[in-house]
Amino acid sequence: MTGETDLSPARLRHARFAIAAVFCAHGAVTGSFATRIPWIQEHAQLGAGTLGLALAFPALGAALAMPLAGRINHRFGARAALRALLALWTLSLVLPSLAPNLPTLCFALFVYGATSGMSDVAMNALGVETENRLRRSIMSSLHGMWSVGALLGSAAGTVAAHAGADARLHHLIAACALTAAGLLAVRGVLDLKAAADAEAPAHFALPPKSAVLIGAIGFCAVFAEGASLDWSAVYLRDVLDTDAGLAAASTTAFALTMAVARLAGDRVVDRFGAVRTVRAGGVLATAGGLLVVTARHPAAAMAGFGLIGLGIAVVVPLAFAAAARSGPAPAQAIAGVATITYTSGLIAPSAIGAVADATSLVVSFGLVTLLAFALVAGASVLRQKPSGPGAGQAGRDEPATIRP
Repeated sequence: MTGETDLSPARLRHARFAIAAVFCAHGAVTGSFATRIPWIQEHAQLGAGTLGLALAFPALGAALAMPLAGRINHRFGARAALRALLALWTLSLVLPSLAPNLPTLCFALFVYGATSGMSDVAMNALGVETENRLRRSIMSSLHGMWSVGALLGSAAGTVAAHAGADARLHHLIAACALTAAGLLAVRGVLDLKAAADAEAPAHFALPPKSAVLIGAIGFCAVFAEGASLDWSAVYLRDVLDTDAGLAAASTTAFALTMAVARLAGDRVVDRFGAVRTVRAGGVLATAGGLLVVTARHPAAAMAGFGLIGLGIAVVVPLAFAAAARSGPAPAQAIAGVATITYTSGLIAPSAIGAVADATSLVVSFGLVTLLAFALVAGASVLRQKPSGPGAGQAGRDEPATIRP
């Protein structure tokens, strides 16, 4: 991509902080929504089954809309595309709480997911371009900032729910504040545009072949993440007979572990490279899964979930970075990987439940352990490929950066 001519160290540092703020704002929307799901369920008069059906629509909307992000990015440039898509995402926060019944909630959540997915692709593509120009890894910390935003949004939502605030008012205020913050942050990101002779991506295209294997690695990590977030508290309560407070604390601890590991992950990636980092993470996650399924005490299980979070934390950021460098259309490749990972996040909770119904939760997390081990076996797909003269080190397990 071409665009800005001012790529001084000071400008690049400013661009990094700006894109980090974008990730934080994006995560805050998710946190704000998640905490008010019980209010939305009651307002729309839904049972558990119909709520579960409705909550499948964000992933469906994201999966269908994400392939369009590459075309938008190419047509309008990275900054303009991100500005529009991020604003649509933050403003879509108001829709679910306005829905009075199941059909309208499904539609609202479809739009919510579609805008989330497209803005996700746009900000990750721009994050990779910023990383390339900085010549050091930043993707892990960017996703860490997303986790920080999610925690901040959920904290504000918890306060609003505890105060008995109407979710419609809460989400309207949050949407306006996050839209303003997001638009302010976007002003500082790199203003990059496709080269004049670059071919426009298709309006809708299947993920490129190069993105499928990379997406499979992301699939394993997101499956383990979704299973741990949604089922860790249930595991401690049902398998180890833990009280509700301590069981809930395991989920919070897992989320915090993920956030801290992502914020610190770039230094590890720069030191050891993407492949070694993911392999080591896979070993940690596998050990964590084994600890969970063999635990006889809540502390051991909580430590196991912590190791899973620590091990998988940087996998998705590195998968997005590898996808962007796997071919001539970074946004399309990122959209392909994102589609696969969103699908994993969609099926993980229900798959764990189905296996648990047929066997037990212990067997379910045995499956999670196997997928964690797949990270060890498949990490090599994240290795950077040589791309011509002067790329002699690119084929080895080097830090995931490209010299512009």
